[in-house]
Amino acid sequence: MSAQSASALSPQSAASDEVDAIAEVPPRPLPTAPRILSRPRFAVLVFAGVYPLVTALLYLVAPLTRGWAFWQQTLVIVPVVVVTMVWGLIPFLHRRFSAFLHPVRRPSAG
Repeated sequence: MSAQSASALSPQSAASDEVDAIAEVPPRPLPTAPRILSRPRFAVLVFAGVYPLVTALLYLVAPLTRGWAFWQQTLVIVPVVVVTMVWGLIPFLHRRFSAFLHPVRRPSAG
């Protein structure tokens, strides 16, 4: 038996063939222009969402908290605003305005 045929029959070569087959990765797509979050655009959209939310909450909470100190009123409002932003407003903005928030950056010609 030749050395080549013996190695073809060995369990180690069969295992390495399986690993090679598993490790085979499809080719990566060609690189495209980077899409980076535009912070100014994101800030404008968050402002447009948070301002009406805070205003509405102030109108709703003010009659219920008459006579409370200002910091106590904000202590009631801020958790509602934060939860709404984290689990509602910001995910909605990212889904709905993804193309606007992540413009394609073209490489500079220089």
